[in-house]
Amino acid sequence: GMEERCRLLLLLLLASGCVAALPSGMLYPRETPSRERKELGGLWSFRADLSPGRDAGFVQRWYRQPLRQTGPVIDMPVPASFNDITQDPSLENYIGWVWYEKEVLLPLRWLQGDLNTRVVLRFGSAHYYSIVWVNGVQVVEHEGGHLPFEADISSIVRSSPGIPCRITVALNNTLTPHTLPPGSIQYMNDKTRYPKNYFVQNIRFDFFNYAGIHRPVVLYTTPSVYIDDITVTTTSSESVAMVQYQVSVVGSTLYSLSLSLRDQEGKVVATGDGPAGELKVLNPNLWWPYLMHENPGYRYSLEVKMQAQANGALLEDVYTLPVGIRTVHVSSTQFLINGRPFYFHGVNKHEDADIRGKGLDWPLLMKDFNLLRWLGANSFRTSHYPYAEEIMDLCDAYGIVVIDECPGVGIKMPESFGNKSLQHHLVVMEELIRRDKNRPSVVMWSVANEPASELPPAAYYFKTVIAHTKALDPSRPVTYVTDANYALDRGAPYVDVICVNSYFSWYHDPGHLEVIPLQLTTQFENWYKTYQKPIIQSEYGADSVPGLHSDPPLMFSEEYQKAMLKEYHYVFDKKRKDYVIGELIWNFADFMTNQGTTRVLGNKKGIFTRQRQPKAAAFVLRERYWKIANESSCLPPIIKSQALFL
Repeated sequence: GMEERCRLLLLLLLASGCVAALPSGMLYPRETPSRERKELGGLWSFRADLSPGRDAGFVQRWYRQPLRQTGPVIDMPVPASFNDITQDPSLENYIGWVWYEKEVLLPLRWLQGDLNTRVVLRFGSAHYYSIVWVNGVQVVEHEGGHLPFEADISSIVRSSPGIPCRITVALNNTLTPHTLPPGSIQYMNDKTRYPKNYFVQNIRFDFFNYAGIHRPVVLYTTPSVYIDDITVTTTSSESVAMVQYQVSVVGSTLYSLSLSLRDQEGKVVATGDGPAGELKVLNPNLWWPYLMHENPGYRYSLEVKMQAQANGALLEDVYTLPVGIRTVHVSSTQFLINGRPFYFHGVNKHEDADIRGKGLDWPLLMKDFNLLRWLGANSFRTSHYPYAEEIMDLCDAYGIVVIDECPGVGIKMPESFGNKSLQHHLVVMEELIRRDKNRPSVVMWSVANEPASELPPAAYYFKTVIAHTKALDPSRPVTYVTDANYALDRGAPYVDVICVNSYFSWYHDPGHLEVIPLQLTTQFENWYKTYQKPIIQSEYGADSVPGLHSDPPLMFSEEYQKAMLKEYHYVFDKKRKDYVIGELIWNFADFMTNQGTTRVLGNKKGIFTRQRQPKAAAFVLRERYWKIANESSCLPPIIKSQALFL
C-alpha cells in the first residue's frame, strides 16, 4: 500500500545518502560586498488579542491596516519576551495570538528599476507559531519557536517605493500534544469554580513558556542570483586537512563559483572552484576546545564568490563562512575530538533572564561567556531548545563545545508519539541541522530531553528521528537525554552516547546525601553493562536559595547544594577512568518556571543566581573544572597559571 511505498522511498533515500531536506538554505545574514542588512530591533507596536476565541485579529483582519487603527496598542521591545515587560497580569500568563507591527523605510537603491536586487525579511526566532504580512500580503508562516525563518519580499516592496513598508506579525504561543515542545489546553468547565471560557495551558517541562519575538529581525539583500547554501565538512591528520564543500546557487543555472580559504591573518591557504569539491590545507590550525589548547576556537574563513548572468547584467554575490577544522569520533568508552579524548566538564543553560525573558541580550551573553570561562567550563548543552545563532557564534569563537538540542522536551503523553508529532519532529531536525551544520562547536545532536521513552511507541519514534538526523548529517553522533530506567528505555539502543539525568537525594530520597554513592554507581554500571556506550551525566543538582545557610546541610541551603555536588564528584572521579565522558551541572543559573508549590520564583538549581552572581557551589565547581583541565597534560603552563588569576 501507500505506507509501504513511502517506507521504501525513505529507505532508498537513506541508502543513497541523500535526504529530501528543506528546499532552501538558511545562511546567517552577513554584510558582504554584495549584501546589506538592516536591523529592525527596537520598539514595535503590540496588541494582544483578548477576545474569548482569540480570533478577533483574523476576523477583523488586523493585518490589512496599521495596527493602531484596530484598537489600543502598546510599545514592545524586540527582541524580548512580552511576558515580563508590562504591569499587566493578563499579559504575564497570556495564551493565544499577539500581534506585532513595525513600519520601516527601505533605501531606494534596494527598490529601483532593475530586478537584480532581492530583499529578504528574516526572523531569528519567534515563539511559537508565526504568520507574517508585509503591506497586508501574507509572506510566510512558520511553526516552531527557536529556529529562523525568512521570506523574499522583493516584489511587494518594489511595488510601493518611497512609502513605509508595514511588517505585521501574528504570533501564537499555544502548545498542543503535537507541537514541539508539546502541551495541552485544558478548559475548566465547572461554573461554580471558574469564570466562563476559562482555560489553562498545561506543560510537562520545568521552565516558563516565554513568548514573543525573541531574536533579531533583519532585512537583508542579495543579488537576484545568489549563494543559497554552503555545507562544509572536515577531515584531518597532523600535517594535512581536507575541507569538503558544497555550494548551492539559486536564480540561474549559468554561474561560476570560486572559493578561497583564509587563515586568521588573512592569508589564502587554499582555493577551489565549482559547486562541490575539496580544499587541501597543509599544516592546519585545528579547532580545539577551550582549555585543550593554547589557541582554542581557531577558525578559517571560507570566501565564496559567485558570478552569473541575469537580465543582461553580470551579477556577483559574495558570502564568507567561518570554518573550524576538527573531527569527532565516539568509541565504546571515549569521545574523541581531533583524535584526543575529550571530557565534558560543563553546564546546562537556559535562555532566561530578568525582564527580557528569552530575548537575546548582548550584555547578558558576554557575562555568561565570561562566567563560563571563569568556571573552567569547556562545554554546555542547549537545554531544551536551540539557542540564538549569536550564542553559537561565540561558542565557535571561544572553543566552547556544544551538545545542540532541539525543542523536544516534555514529550510525555502517548499522543505525542504519533505520526503527526513525528513528522514535525523530523522537520525541526532538518531546520536545526540546516542552521548549525557548519559549526565546529557542535559535536553532537540531541533529539529530546527526558521523553517518556519507556512507552512502547518510543522505540519506533526515536529510531526514526535518529536515523533521519544521521542521514541529514552523517558527521556527528546523535543522542537524547533520558531519565528513564535503563532496563525500560526503548530509544537507547539507537543513540551513540548515553546521556542520563538523575537527582539522587533531591527528587528521590530527599535530604539523604548518604544514598548517592551507591545509587549513582549502580546507575552507571547498569547503563554501561546494558549498552557498552560512553556515558554523560547530563543533569544533576539541587535547589539552593542564595543566602540560606545550614550546617549540617539541609535542603535548599547553599551548603546542601555544595555537599550534593561533592558526593556526585566522588563517583564521577571513579567512573571517568572507565567510560564516563562528561558531567553537566543543572543549572548554570536560576531560571523562571511556571508557578507551583515547589518553585519559589522559579527553579533555584543554578550555581549562579538569575542575576549571574555566584552561590557557594560555583566555587566548588570552578576548583574542580580547573583541576580536571590541568590534569590534561597538553595544556601549556601559561593556561595552568591563569587558573590562579581568573
